[in-house]
Amino acid sequence: MKKSILLIDDDESLRRVTEYNLSLKGFDVITAHSGKQGLEKFKIHTPDIVVSDVKLGDMNGLDLLEHIKKESPDTPVIIITAFGSIEMAVQTMHKGAFNFITKPFDRDTLILSCEKALELKGLRSKTRHLTSEVNRLTGTAGIVTASSTMKELLDTASRAANSEATILITGESGTGKELLARLIHQNSPRSNDPMVTVNCAAIPPGLIESELFGHVKGAFTGAIANRKGYFQSASSGTLFLDEIGEIETDIQVKLLRAIQEKEVQPVGAEKPIDVDIRIIAATNLDLKKKIIREEFREDLYYRLSVIPLLIPPLRERVEDIPALVNHFLKKYDAPADITFSGAALNMLKKYAWPGNIREMQNLVERCVILRKSKIINIEDLNLINPKKSFSTQNIFIPDQGISLEEIEKNYILKALEKANQNRSKAARLLKIPRHVLLYRLEKYGV
Repeated sequence: MKKSILLIDDDESLRRVTEYNLSLKGFDVITAHSGKQGLEKFKIHTPDIVVSDVKLGDMNGLDLLEHIKKESPDTPVIIITAFGSIEMAVQTMHKGAFNFITKPFDRDTLILSCEKALELKGLRSKTRHLTSEVNRLTGTAGIVTASSTMKELLDTASRAANSEATILITGESGTGKELLARLIHQNSPRSNDPMVTVNCAAIPPGLIESELFGHVKGAFTGAIANRKGYFQSASSGTLFLDEIGEIETDIQVKLLRAIQEKEVQPVGAEKPIDVDIRIIAATNLDLKKKIIREEFREDLYYRLSVIPLLIPPLRERVEDIPALVNHFLKKYDAPADITFSGAALNMLKKYAWPGNIREMQNLVERCVILRKSKIINIEDLNLINPKKSFSTQNIFIPDQGISLEEIEKNYILKALEKANQNRSKAARLLKIPRHVLLYRLEKYGV
């Protein structure tokens, strides 16, 4: 596609020659003979570049430059004049011109300046796009909230970000624990260094020590070279230990020492290595219950939770739902006239949200893609369990009481039976993460 140039010059002969030379180089040239006409054509055509003389008869080229930069700061403007001086050049550049060319100039000088201006404009656009994409993928554009509880939490997180204290983020799956950790990192003195994320539940128990602390060549079969662990990879930055509750107790001892002493000993190494990192951990498990069952070290818990942050589930912050809906509509580039009906929003406020923010994000994306009209209605939501529709009418509790754990175990067995022993499918039927189901199976000896 041709790049367009708006050429503004009250000298008709020079304007025609310049137009011809720029057209030969493949530019689509729009011309104007005055400042007023130039501004009118700028608003109509929104050109990629503006080339303007300083002396325009009805307007000074520097005033025109100011108008254009106010209207479109990213549009490069090249100023040409027969009355050039160092003072004027400096003044022009201060007002935002891309270049200042004095007459007489040869054709190649102007063309080269136009090409460089387009190159810079393209780089700026690419930078903005990449920044926007990073924010979209990492969620770092910010946390949307109208909830007083969340605002208090974010205020605490903001103050904690400036410290070096370890932080433990707890909350149900899908509440945005990693997003909060990333915001803390980005607002910390370590923001220019990496934030390394480790999903502790995804690493096999036999490999987690090597993954966290590294290993030396020959430490075990397959260790063909020295390898840095996550602690070293996060040097000077932040190490985010997600699903920290899944780490085995023998590794917890070494993790505690690494955090306390700020040093790690790679597998097979003779000496420890100093590390300079900030630790943020997260879990959706109740670590205090795991401590009682001797599945999590109490000393590690208190070392991690110097600053504890609990993210409430979405069902406890329904005032955030309208703002979150609008946030995700923008995220998925929905047309401006796409909205959720009042009835649909009320349904969303009544829904239990077992998957929390992650589930809402998926729901909005689905509605944007599959919508039948500009208004998204209740039938488009495809929700089946609003929290207020649950009835206690048929629930019977005997006088002697009943074991809640036994009820849970029976439902798990029934879900496994319905799923033909497929654990992933059973977890979906129970609306819980797979690792939570595996934990329950182990707990009940199933």
